[in-house]
Amino acid sequence: MKNKTGIIGAGNIGGAIARGLVGFGKHRADQVAISRRKEKLLSGFRELGIDVKTSNAALVSECGIIILAVLPGQAESVVKEILPHLEKGKHILVSVVSAVSISELESWVDNRVPVVRIMPNTAVEFGESMTCIAGNDGDAEQAIEKLFAPLGSTMIINERLMPAATIMAACGIAFFLRFIRAETQGGIQIGFHAGDAGKIAAQTAKGAAQILLSTGNHPEQEIDKVTTPMGCTIAGLNEMEHYGLSSALIKGIITSHAGISDLK
Repeated sequence: MKNKTGIIGAGNIGGAIARGLVGFGKHRADQVAISRRKEKLLSGFRELGIDVKTSNAALVSECGIIILAVLPGQAESVVKEILPHLEKGKHILVSVVSAVSISELESWVDNRVPVVRIMPNTAVEFGESMTCIAGNDGDAEQAIEKLFAPLGSTMIINERLMPAATIMAACGIAFFLRFIRAETQGGIQIGFHAGDAGKIAAQTAKGAAQILLSTGNHPEQEIDKVTTPMGCTIAGLNEMEHYGLSSALIKGIITSHAGISDLK
């Protein structure tokens, strides 16, 4: 199988994967190809040395791993377009497309090549993605896990959990960013300039996440280390909970999950 990785679709997630592979993966820029119909939208990738294509067929002919990063409504037509160029033993088709199942993808490729679904998030560009992986071919799963391991953390899951992974990993970026934004706004009100407040909030969020990743502890164990009796931390936490902080987050996750389920 060719060691070049191709990405069909240069939108937010496709572009983030391309830049992540070059910046943090074990790929030289010329080992990554990306395609999009409108060539003028590919100039930024060309400047990085990434091989840009306007032909999906040309991309498939040069790459072993093909990452499908298009809109759900475009997925079937794109797969059928490249089908004549997919060869058993030479290609793995990887889909970032939500609401398109492995069985659908396998039927579109006529079981000619292994199919793997993944759900990364936009932090893949910075080597900090949480990428969930599901497939029916163990070797293909391992190959894709190896590809994405340098771009953050990976987890092989059952496909039935892919909608939930989409909410937690992909939508979750927006959820945490909104929390950081809110803390930033609070920081401005209590005295910091916006830029300084944003930096403090973002780094503190990163630190909180690193504590859990490093220790494996339950969040409440680490919260207990910060909340002293009659202190300002517990006072603030309790006020947030009175206004439904945890409940709002849980309800938001469940609502998002119901929305993606409705697309099936």
